[in-house]
Amino acid sequence: MNKSFQLFPDQASTLAGKVDALYFFMLAVTAFFTLLVGGLVIYFGIRYRRREGAPPPERFENARLEMLWTVVPLLITIVMFVWGAKVVIAGSRIPDNAMDVHVLGKQWMWHTQHPDGRREINQLTVPVGRPVKLTMTSEDVIHAFFIPAFRIKQDVVPGRYSYTWFEATEPGEYHLFCAEYCGTLHSGMVGTVRVLSEKDYQSWLESTPAGDESLEVKGAKLFAEKSCIVCHSQQAPTMAGLYMRDNKGRVGGPNGEEVQGVADEAYLRESILYPRAKIVKGFEKSYNLMPSFQGQLSEEQVMCLIAYIKTLGKDARQGNDILLGNKMQEQNPQRPDMSSQNSDPYKLK
Repeated sequence: MNKSFQLFPDQASTLAGKVDALYFFMLAVTAFFTLLVGGLVIYFGIRYRRREGAPPPERFENARLEMLWTVVPLLITIVMFVWGAKVVIAGSRIPDNAMDVHVLGKQWMWHTQHPDGRREINQLTVPVGRPVKLTMTSEDVIHAFFIPAFRIKQDVVPGRYSYTWFEATEPGEYHLFCAEYCGTLHSGMVGTVRVLSEKDYQSWLESTPAGDESLEVKGAKLFAEKSCIVCHSQQAPTMAGLYMRDNKGRVGGPNGEEVQGVADEAYLRESILYPRAKIVKGFEKSYNLMPSFQGQLSEEQVMCLIAYIKTLGKDARQGNDILLGNKMQEQNPQRPDMSSQNSDPYKLK
C-alpha cells in the first residue's frame, strides 16, 4: 500500500479498530440522512412549487409520520451513545499487567521515563502485544498526548496526573503529537513511538544502557533524604500497602467532612505537595508535622517517590518492622539527612 497519502492512519492498537468502527458507523449515518434530507428538499421544492393560478396547498397532519421521524433518530442516537460508552470504558480500563511508563510534557518536548531508569526524549520504545500504562503530567502548560495510529489522545495537565494506555498490535514507528496548542513551538512538539517485536525489544534493552538508578531507588533515597521515614514510621499514616488501597480521610476545613478515595498516583502526589488537602482520620492533631514539598520537588522527583511508595507492599508493616527496615536499607544504605527542609533543598542527581 502506498503510504505517501493516507486518508486515515494505520490501525496499530487493540483500541483502533473499535474507534474506527464507531466512527465509520456515525459517518455512514450522517451521509445517509444528509442525502435523504437534501434529496427530499429538492424533490418537494420541485414537485410542490407554487404555480400561478393554482390554489394554496392544503394542510394535513400525519401522527404516524411524525412519530417515525422522531423515534428512528432517537433509536440511532441511543445506539451511538451505548456504543461510544463501551469504547470509552474499554479505553479507560487499564489492564493490571500493563507496563508503567511516566511521561512528562514541557515546552516543547516529551520526556518518557521507564521504571528501570531508561529515559527517552521525544521517543517511546515499547514491545508489541504488551499493554502499556502512561502516567502523565505537565511541567508548564496544558499539552495533549496524541498517537493517531493508536487512536488515543489524553490531555496532560500541570498539577495533576492523567492516565491512558494502549496495546500495540503492529511493529513499526508511529507519529506522536501534542494536540493542544501550547505555545509558539507547538508544531515542533512531535515524537516517535517505536513498537518492536519481543525479540527486538529485548535486544534494545540489552543495547540501551539503563539509567544510573531506577525510579524506585531514587525514590528510596529521596524518602530518606527528606526524612519521610521519621514520621511515617510512628506519627503519620503507614505507607505499607497504601497504594491503591481504599482511603478514608477528612477534608480540612470547618466542616470536617469525610471523603472516600483510592490511594492512587494522584492521591499520593496531592499528599506530598499539599499534605493538608486530605487528612487521614485519626491523625488530625499531627497534620501540621507534614511539610509541603510544593516548590521543593520537581515532577520527576515526585514520580520517583511515588514509584518507591508503590513498592511498599502490605507485608511490609510500618513502625519498627524489620521488613520495612530491610527494604529501606537495601534501597539506601546511607543514614537519612535530618537537616532543615528549607536550609538544605535536595536536588535529585
